[in-house]
Amino acid sequence: MNSILIINAKIVNEGKVFESDVFIKGEYIEKIEKDLRHLHADMVIDASGQYLLPGAIDDQVHFREPGLTHKGTIYSESRAAVAGGVTSFMEMPNTIPPTFTQQLLEEKYSIASKSSLANYSFFMGASNDNIEEVLKTDISKVCGLKIFMGSSTGNLLVDDAKKLEAFFSKFPSLIASHCEDEPTVRANMEAYTKEYGEALTAKFHPLIRSEEACFKSSSFAVSLAKKWNTRLHILHISTAKETQLFDNSLPLKEKKITAEACIHHLWFNESDYARLGNLIKWNPAIKKATDQQAIFQAVLDNRIDVIATDHAPHTLEDKQGIYYKAPSGGPLVQHSLVAMLEFYHQGKISLERIVEKMSHNPTILFQIFKRGYIREQYYADLVLVDLNAPWKVNKTNILSKCGWSPFEDVDFKSTIKSTIVSGHLAYHHGKLNEGQAGKRLLFEK
Repeated sequence: MNSILIINAKIVNEGKVFESDVFIKGEYIEKIEKDLRHLHADMVIDASGQYLLPGAIDDQVHFREPGLTHKGTIYSESRAAVAGGVTSFMEMPNTIPPTFTQQLLEEKYSIASKSSLANYSFFMGASNDNIEEVLKTDISKVCGLKIFMGSSTGNLLVDDAKKLEAFFSKFPSLIASHCEDEPTVRANMEAYTKEYGEALTAKFHPLIRSEEACFKSSSFAVSLAKKWNTRLHILHISTAKETQLFDNSLPLKEKKITAEACIHHLWFNESDYARLGNLIKWNPAIKKATDQQAIFQAVLDNRIDVIATDHAPHTLEDKQGIYYKAPSGGPLVQHSLVAMLEFYHQGKISLERIVEKMSHNPTILFQIFKRGYIREQYYADLVLVDLNAPWKVNKTNILSKCGWSPFEDVDFKSTIKSTIVSGHLAYHHGKLNEGQAGKRLLFEK
Protein backbone atom coordinates (compact mmCIF):
# COMPACT_ATOMS: atom_id res chain seq x y z
CA MET A 1 0.00 0.00 0.00
CA ASN A 2 1.69 3.22 -1.19
CA SER A 3 -0.98 5.81 -0.37
CA ILE A 4 -3.69 6.38 2.24
CA LEU A 5 -6.36 9.08 2.27
CA ILE A 6 -7.96 9.91 5.60
CA ILE A 7 -11.16 11.96 5.23
CA ASN A 8 -13.39 13.83 7.69
CA ALA A 9 -10.90 13.62 10.58
CA LYS A 10 -10.89 15.97 13.55
CA ILE A 11 -7.17 16.71 13.77
CA VAL A 12 -5.56 17.50 17.13
CA ASN A 13 -2.22 19.18 16.46
CA GLU A 14 -0.13 22.11 17.67
CA GLY A 15 -2.73 23.41 20.10
CA LYS A 16 -5.68 23.27 17.72
CA VAL A 17 -8.56 20.95 16.85
CA PHE A 18 -9.84 21.26 13.28
CA GLU A 19 -11.49 19.11 10.63
CA SER A 20 -9.49 18.16 7.56
CA ASP A 21 -8.40 15.36 5.23
CA VAL A 22 -4.88 13.93 5.19
CA PHE A 23 -3.18 12.36 2.18
CA ILE A 24 -0.27 10.01 2.89
CA LYS A 25 2.10 8.91 0.16
CA GLY A 26 4.83 6.42 1.00
CA GLU A 27 6.28 7.23 4.41
CA TYR A 28 5.19 10.86 4.48
CA ILE A 29 2.22 13.18 4.87
CA GLU A 30 1.83 14.84 1.48
CA LYS A 31 -1.24 17.05 1.95
CA ILE A 32 -3.39 18.34 4.82
CA GLU A 33 -6.42 20.09 3.36
CA LYS A 34 -10.18 19.95 3.38
CA ASP A 35 -11.84 17.89 0.65
CA LEU A 36 -9.02 15.82 -0.84
CA ARG A 37 -11.42 13.20 -2.20
CA HIS A 38 -10.29 13.91 -5.74
CA LEU A 39 -6.88 12.35 -4.98
CA HIS A 40 -6.38 8.70 -5.86
CA ALA A 41 -5.32 6.56 -2.89
CA ASP A 42 -4.79 2.84 -2.42
CA MET A 43 -6.93 3.05 0.71
CA VAL A 44 -9.48 5.56 1.95
CA ILE A 45 -10.30 5.76 5.66
CA ASP A 46 -13.46 7.66 6.59
CA ALA A 47 -12.65 9.11 10.00
CA SER A 48 -16.04 10.72 10.60
CA GLY A 49 -16.54 11.17 14.33
CA GLN A 50 -12.92 10.23 15.08
CA TYR A 51 -9.90 12.27 16.16
CA LEU A 52 -6.56 12.09 14.37
CA LEU A 53 -3.54 12.55 16.64
CA PRO A 54 0.20 12.40 16.02
CA GLY A 55 1.45 9.00 17.18
CA ALA A 56 2.58 8.90 20.79
CA ILE A 57 6.34 8.80 21.39
CA ASP A 58 7.26 6.87 24.54
CA ASP A 59 10.68 7.95 25.78
CA GLN A 60 11.06 5.18 28.36
CA VAL A 61 10.35 1.49 27.81
CA HIS A 62 12.01 -1.80 28.70
CA PHE A 63 11.29 -4.35 25.97
CA ARG A 64 13.57 -7.03 27.56
CA GLU A 65 15.58 -8.09 24.52
CA PRO A 66 18.23 -9.46 24.62
CA GLY A 67 18.47 -11.77 27.58
CA LEU A 68 15.03 -11.50 29.19
CA THR A 69 12.86 -12.58 26.29
CA HIS A 70 10.62 -14.79 28.43
CA LYS A 71 9.20 -11.47 29.71
CA GLY A 72 9.00 -9.59 26.43
CA THR A 73 10.70 -8.99 23.10
CA ILE A 74 11.08 -6.01 20.82
CA TYR A 75 8.60 -7.76 18.53
CA SER A 76 5.95 -8.52 21.16
CA GLU A 77 6.09 -5.21 23.00
CA SER A 78 6.19 -3.10 19.83
CA ARG A 79 2.95 -4.82 18.78
CA ALA A 80 1.39 -3.79 22.09
CA ALA A 81 2.72 -0.26 21.58
CA VAL A 82 1.22 0.12 18.12
CA ALA A 83 -2.14 -1.26 19.27
CA GLY A 84 -2.07 1.46 21.93
CA GLY A 85 -1.29 4.32 19.55
CA VAL A 86 2.43 4.52 20.39
CA THR A 87 4.26 4.84 17.07
CA SER A 88 7.81 5.36 18.41
CA PHE A 89 9.69 4.19 21.49
CA MET A 90 13.05 4.69 23.21
CA GLU A 91 14.29 1.59 24.98
CA MET A 92 16.55 1.27 28.01
CA PRO A 93 19.94 -0.46 28.37
CA ASN A 94 19.25 -2.79 31.32
CA THR A 95 19.02 -5.94 29.21
CA ILE A 96 21.31 -8.97 29.46
CA PRO A 97 24.03 -8.13 28.68
CA PRO A 98 23.59 -4.42 29.48
CA THR A 99 24.06 -2.06 26.55
CA PHE A 100 27.50 -0.82 27.54
CA THR A 101 29.28 -1.02 24.16
CA GLN A 102 28.62 0.35 20.71
CA GLN A 103 28.54 -3.20 19.37
CA LEU A 104 25.82 -4.27 21.81
CA LEU A 105 23.89 -1.09 21.02
CA GLU A 106 23.96 -1.76 17.28
CA GLU A 107 22.91 -5.37 17.87
CA LYS A 108 19.68 -4.07 19.41
CA TYR A 109 19.13 -1.78 16.44
CA SER A 110 19.62 -4.77 14.17
CA ILE A 111 16.97 -6.78 16.04
CA ALA A 112 14.51 -3.88 15.87
CA SER A 113 15.09 -3.31 12.15
CA LYS A 114 13.75 -6.81 11.52
CA SER A 115 11.08 -7.17 14.20
CA SER A 116 9.77 -3.86 15.55
CA LEU A 117 6.37 -2.75 14.29
CA ALA A 118 6.97 0.70 15.81
CA ASN A 119 9.75 3.22 15.16
CA TYR A 120 12.61 2.82 17.60
CA SER A 121 15.67 4.17 19.33
CA PHE A 122 17.87 2.75 22.09
CA PHE A 123 19.71 4.46 24.92
CA MET A 124 23.39 3.84 25.42
CA GLY A 125 24.02 2.65 28.98
CA ALA A 126 26.48 4.13 31.48
CA SER A 127 28.55 2.07 33.89
CA ASN A 128 31.33 2.91 36.32
CA ASP A 129 33.95 2.02 33.71
CA ASN A 130 32.70 2.64 30.15
CA ILE A 131 33.13 6.41 29.65
CA GLU A 132 35.38 5.94 26.60
CA GLU A 133 32.81 3.69 24.94
CA VAL A 134 29.98 6.11 25.75
CA LEU A 135 31.82 8.99 24.10
CA LYS A 136 31.86 7.07 20.79
CA THR A 137 28.05 7.38 20.58
CA ASP A 138 26.69 8.95 17.39
CA ILE A 139 24.20 11.40 18.89
CA SER A 140 22.46 11.92 15.53
CA LYS A 141 21.36 8.27 15.59
CA VAL A 142 20.96 7.52 19.33
CA CYS A 143 18.39 9.13 21.65
CA GLY A 144 20.73 9.61 24.59
CA LEU A 145 22.66 8.17 27.52
CA LYS A 146 20.88 6.43 30.40
CA ILE A 147 22.40 6.63 33.87
CA PHE A 148 20.96 4.61 36.74
CA MET A 149 21.68 6.78 39.78
CA GLY A 150 19.78 4.26 41.90
CA SER A 151 17.51 1.24 41.73
CA SER A 152 19.97 -1.11 40.17
CA THR A 153 22.76 -3.55 40.93
CA GLY A 154 26.23 -4.31 39.75
CA ASN A 155 27.67 -2.07 37.07
CA LEU A 156 24.27 -0.70 36.03
CA LEU A 157 24.35 1.44 39.16
CA VAL A 158 26.68 4.39 38.63
CA ASP A 159 27.50 5.40 42.18
CA ASP A 160 31.05 6.71 41.80
CA ALA A 161 30.86 10.51 42.12
CA LYS A 162 33.93 11.07 39.95
CA LYS A 163 32.50 8.87 37.20
CA LEU A 164 29.20 10.77 37.35
CA GLU A 165 31.10 14.05 37.03
CA ALA A 166 32.86 12.64 33.95
CA PHE A 167 29.60 11.70 32.24
CA PHE A 168 27.90 15.00 33.08
CA SER A 169 30.88 17.06 31.97
CA LYS A 170 31.78 15.17 28.77
CA PHE A 171 28.69 13.61 27.17
CA PRO A 172 27.59 16.05 24.43
CA SER A 173 23.90 15.20 24.35
CA LEU A 174 20.94 14.25 26.54
CA ILE A 175 21.45 12.26 29.73
CA ALA A 176 18.36 10.49 31.07
CA SER A 177 18.59 9.55 34.72
CA HIS A 178 16.82 7.23 37.13
CA CYS A 179 17.11 9.06 40.45
CA GLU A 180 16.83 7.22 43.77
CA ASP A 181 19.55 7.42 46.40
CA GLU A 182 20.69 3.83 46.83
CA PRO A 183 22.19 4.14 50.36
CA THR A 184 18.89 5.63 51.59
CA VAL A 185 16.86 2.84 49.97
CA ARG A 186 19.13 0.14 51.41
CA ALA A 187 18.99 1.64 54.90
CA ASN A 188 15.19 1.80 54.71
CA MET A 189 14.97 -1.79 53.51
CA GLU A 190 17.18 -2.96 56.33
CA ALA A 191 15.11 -1.11 58.94
CA TYR A 192 11.73 -2.33 57.66
CA THR A 193 13.00 -5.87 57.23
CA LYS A 194 14.24 -5.87 60.79
CA GLU A 195 10.85 -4.70 62.05
CA TYR A 196 8.47 -6.67 59.82
CA GLY A 197 10.43 -9.60 58.39
CA GLU A 198 8.43 -11.56 55.83
CA ALA A 199 5.29 -9.64 56.74
CA LEU A 200 6.51 -6.86 54.43
CA THR A 201 4.12 -6.26 51.54
CA ALA A 202 3.99 -3.84 48.62
CA LYS A 203 2.33 -1.19 50.77
CA PHE A 204 5.75 -0.61 52.34
CA HIS A 205 7.36 0.02 48.95
CA PRO A 206 6.85 3.83 48.99
CA LEU A 207 8.32 3.94 52.50
CA ILE A 208 11.40 1.97 51.50
CA ARG A 209 11.88 3.76 48.18
CA SER A 210 10.99 6.99 49.92
CA GLU A 211 10.47 10.63 49.05
CA GLU A 212 13.82 11.35 50.71
CA ALA A 213 15.61 8.82 48.49
CA CYS A 214 14.07 10.30 45.33
CA PHE A 215 14.64 13.95 46.18
CA LYS A 216 18.19 13.44 47.37
CA SER A 217 19.17 11.80 44.08
CA SER A 218 17.16 14.09 41.78
CA SER A 219 18.49 17.24 43.42
CA PHE A 220 22.04 15.88 43.11
CA ALA A 221 21.51 15.19 39.41
CA VAL A 222 20.15 18.72 38.91
CA SER A 223 23.18 20.17 40.73
CA LEU A 224 25.56 18.25 38.46
CA ALA A 225 23.67 19.37 35.37
CA LYS A 226 23.80 23.01 36.45
CA LYS A 227 27.51 22.74 37.26
CA TRP A 228 28.40 21.30 33.85
CA ASN A 229 25.59 22.82 31.74
CA THR A 230 24.45 19.27 30.92
CA ARG A 231 21.29 18.42 29.00
CA LEU A 232 19.52 16.41 31.73
CA HIS A 233 16.17 14.60 31.57
CA ILE A 234 14.98 13.08 34.85
CA LEU A 235 12.68 10.11 34.37
CA HIS A 236 9.51 9.04 36.24
CA ILE A 237 9.08 11.79 38.83
CA SER A 238 7.19 10.25 41.76
CA THR A 239 7.02 12.91 44.49
CA ALA A 240 5.53 16.35 44.97
CA LYS A 241 8.82 17.54 46.43
CA GLU A 242 10.75 16.74 43.25
CA THR A 243 8.44 18.87 41.12
CA GLN A 244 9.98 21.91 42.86
CA LEU A 245 13.26 21.19 41.05
CA PHE A 246 11.87 22.07 37.63
CA ASP A 247 11.20 25.35 35.90
CA ASN A 248 8.39 26.47 33.60
CA SER A 249 9.68 29.94 32.78
CA LEU A 250 11.32 28.91 29.49
CA PRO A 251 9.94 27.29 26.35
CA LEU A 252 10.83 23.62 26.18
CA LYS A 253 13.42 23.96 23.42
CA GLU A 254 15.41 26.32 25.65
CA LYS A 255 15.35 24.14 28.76
CA LYS A 256 18.50 22.31 29.81
CA ILE A 257 16.80 20.33 32.59
CA THR A 258 13.54 18.50 31.88
CA ALA A 259 11.36 15.88 33.51
CA GLU A 260 9.02 13.02 32.72
CA ALA A 261 5.85 11.77 34.40
CA CYS A 262 4.71 8.18 33.95
CA ILE A 263 1.19 6.87 33.56
CA HIS A 264 1.28 4.79 36.76
CA HIS A 265 2.24 7.79 38.91
CA LEU A 266 -0.69 9.73 37.42
CA TRP A 267 -3.25 6.90 37.66
CA PHE A 268 -2.47 5.09 40.93
CA ASN A 269 -1.62 6.07 44.50
CA GLU A 270 -0.74 4.23 47.71
CA SER A 271 -4.39 3.29 48.36
CA ASP A 272 -4.20 0.93 45.35
CA TYR A 273 -1.58 -1.36 46.94
CA ALA A 274 -4.30 -3.09 48.99
CA ARG A 275 -6.02 -4.19 45.76
CA LEU A 276 -3.12 -4.64 43.34
CA GLY A 277 -0.10 -5.33 45.55
CA ASN A 278 3.05 -6.24 43.60
CA LEU A 279 1.31 -5.58 40.28
CA ILE A 280 1.91 -1.87 40.87
CA LYS A 281 5.35 -2.29 42.44
CA TRP A 282 7.52 0.11 40.43
CA ASN A 283 10.81 1.90 41.01
CA PRO A 284 10.44 4.67 41.95
CA ALA A 285 7.40 3.72 43.97
CA ILE A 286 3.82 4.89 43.55
CA LYS A 287 3.32 7.14 46.56
CA LYS A 288 0.65 9.32 48.20
CA ALA A 289 -2.45 10.82 46.59
CA THR A 290 -0.91 14.23 47.28
CA ASP A 291 2.14 13.23 45.23
CA GLN A 292 -0.12 11.95 42.44
CA GLN A 293 -2.01 15.26 42.38
CA ALA A 294 1.17 17.35 42.46
CA ILE A 295 2.69 15.43 39.55
CA PHE A 296 -0.46 15.96 37.50
CA GLN A 297 -0.38 19.67 38.29
CA ALA A 298 3.29 19.86 37.27
CA VAL A 299 2.35 18.26 33.94
CA LEU A 300 -0.34 20.90 33.43
CA ASP A 301 1.87 23.87 34.35
CA ASN A 302 4.86 22.64 32.31
CA ARG A 303 7.31 21.88 35.08
CA ILE A 304 7.03 18.27 33.84
CA ASP A 305 7.43 18.09 30.09
CA VAL A 306 6.51 14.62 28.81
CA ILE A 307 4.29 11.67 29.67
CA ALA A 308 5.66 8.15 29.16
CA THR A 309 5.23 4.66 30.60
CA ASP A 310 8.40 3.00 31.91
CA HIS A 311 6.78 -0.11 30.37
CA ALA A 312 8.63 -3.00 32.02
CA PRO A 313 6.94 -6.41 31.73
CA HIS A 314 7.53 -9.30 34.14
CA THR A 315 5.84 -12.66 34.23
CA LEU A 316 2.73 -12.88 36.37
CA GLU A 317 4.36 -15.72 38.28
CA ASP A 318 7.24 -13.44 39.28
CA LYS A 319 4.86 -10.68 40.30
CA GLN A 320 2.77 -13.02 42.47
CA GLY A 321 5.72 -13.90 44.69
CA ILE A 322 6.41 -12.38 48.08
CA TYR A 323 7.34 -8.70 48.22
CA TYR A 324 11.07 -9.31 48.60
CA LYS A 325 11.27 -11.39 45.46
CA ALA A 326 8.69 -9.72 43.22
CA PRO A 327 10.48 -7.56 40.63
CA SER A 328 9.55 -3.94 40.04
CA GLY A 329 7.85 -2.84 36.83
CA GLY A 330 4.87 -3.72 34.71
CA PRO A 331 3.31 -3.44 31.24
CA LEU A 332 1.70 -0.11 30.31
CA VAL A 333 2.53 0.79 26.70
CA GLN A 334 -0.71 -0.58 25.23
CA HIS A 335 -2.88 1.51 27.55
CA SER A 336 -1.01 4.79 28.02
CA LEU A 337 -2.90 6.85 25.45
CA VAL A 338 -6.36 5.53 26.36
CA ALA A 339 -5.54 6.17 30.04
CA MET A 340 -4.72 9.80 29.26
CA LEU A 341 -7.90 10.06 27.20
CA GLU A 342 -9.78 8.86 30.28
CA PHE A 343 -8.38 11.90 32.11
CA TYR A 344 -9.70 13.99 29.22
CA HIS A 345 -13.18 12.53 29.75
CA GLN A 346 -12.87 13.42 33.43
CA GLY A 347 -12.14 17.05 32.51
CA LYS A 348 -8.60 16.97 33.91
CA ILE A 349 -6.65 17.63 30.69
CA SER A 350 -7.41 18.70 27.13
CA LEU A 351 -6.78 16.70 23.98
CA GLU A 352 -4.34 19.38 22.85
CA ARG A 353 -2.30 18.98 26.06
CA ILE A 354 -2.24 15.20 25.76
CA VAL A 355 -0.83 15.50 22.25
CA GLU A 356 1.67 18.10 23.46
CA LYS A 357 2.98 15.91 26.28
CA MET A 358 2.97 12.58 24.39
CA SER A 359 3.94 13.63 20.85
CA HIS A 360 5.14 17.20 20.36
CA ASN A 361 7.27 17.53 23.49
CA PRO A 362 9.21 14.27 23.11
CA THR A 363 10.07 15.49 19.60
CA ILE A 364 11.33 18.84 20.88
CA LEU A 365 13.07 17.37 23.91
CA PHE A 366 15.02 14.72 21.96
CA GLN A 367 15.23 16.76 18.72
CA ILE A 368 13.63 13.97 16.69
CA PHE A 369 13.77 14.40 12.93
CA LYS A 370 10.38 15.00 11.25
CA ARG A 371 8.10 13.18 13.68
CA GLY A 372 5.69 14.07 16.47
CA TYR A 373 3.51 16.48 14.47
CA ILE A 374 0.85 16.31 11.77
CA ARG A 375 2.68 18.35 9.14
CA GLU A 376 3.19 18.07 5.42
CA GLN A 377 6.52 16.38 4.54
CA TYR A 378 6.74 14.85 8.01
CA TYR A 379 6.65 11.09 8.55
CA ALA A 380 3.11 9.77 8.71
CA ASP A 381 2.99 8.58 12.34
CA LEU A 382 -0.70 8.91 13.12
CA VAL A 383 -3.40 7.54 15.40
CA LEU A 384 -7.16 7.57 14.90
CA VAL A 385 -9.16 7.39 18.12
CA ASP A 386 -12.86 7.09 18.79
CA LEU A 387 -13.62 8.89 22.04
CA ASN A 388 -17.00 7.19 22.34
CA ALA A 389 -16.19 3.50 21.87
CA PRO A 390 -15.97 1.92 25.34
CA TRP A 391 -14.16 -1.34 26.01
CA LYS A 392 -12.81 -3.35 28.94
CA VAL A 393 -9.22 -4.54 29.38
CA ASN A 394 -8.99 -8.30 29.82
CA LYS A 395 -6.55 -11.10 29.14
CA THR A 396 -7.97 -11.72 25.67
CA ASN A 397 -7.01 -8.25 24.41
CA ILE A 398 -3.66 -7.73 26.18
CA LEU A 399 -0.81 -7.97 23.65
CA SER A 400 2.23 -7.67 25.90
CA LYS A 401 3.98 -11.04 26.11
CA CYS A 402 3.57 -11.22 29.89
CA GLY A 403 -0.22 -11.46 29.39
CA TRP A 404 -1.38 -9.26 32.26
CA SER A 405 -1.91 -5.57 33.00
CA PRO A 406 -2.53 -3.42 36.08
CA PHE A 407 -5.45 -2.06 34.03
CA GLU A 408 -7.25 -5.40 33.82
CA ASP A 409 -11.01 -4.97 34.27
CA VAL A 410 -10.75 -1.21 33.71
CA ASP A 411 -13.40 0.20 31.37
CA PHE A 412 -11.96 2.76 28.98
CA LYS A 413 -14.25 5.14 27.09
CA SER A 414 -11.91 5.58 24.11
CA THR A 415 -10.65 3.08 21.52
CA ILE A 416 -7.61 3.18 19.25
CA LYS A 417 -9.08 2.56 15.81
CA SER A 418 -6.04 2.84 13.53
CA THR A 419 -2.30 3.38 13.92
CA ILE A 420 -0.08 4.42 11.02
CA VAL A 421 3.69 4.03 11.44
CA SER A 422 5.93 5.74 8.86
CA GLY A 423 3.08 5.58 6.34
CA HIS A 424 2.27 1.93 7.06
CA LEU A 425 -1.19 1.03 8.38
CA ALA A 426 0.17 -1.10 11.19
CA TYR A 427 -3.06 -1.45 13.20
CA HIS A 428 -6.62 -1.14 11.94
CA HIS A 429 -9.90 -2.10 13.62
CA GLY A 430 -8.31 -4.52 16.06
CA LYS A 431 -5.91 -6.21 13.64
CA LEU A 432 -2.15 -5.80 13.29
CA ASN A 433 -0.49 -5.65 9.88
CA GLU A 434 3.12 -6.76 10.29
CA GLY A 435 4.10 -6.35 6.65
CA GLN A 436 6.49 -3.47 7.34
CA ALA A 437 8.87 -2.78 10.23
CA GLY A 438 9.19 0.60 11.88
CA LYS A 439 12.09 2.96 11.21
CA ARG A 440 15.11 3.98 13.25
CA LEU A 441 14.60 7.42 14.76
CA LEU A 442 17.06 10.11 13.71
CA PHE A 443 17.91 13.25 15.67
CA GLU A 444 18.71 16.83 14.69
CA LYS A 445 21.69 17.31 16.99
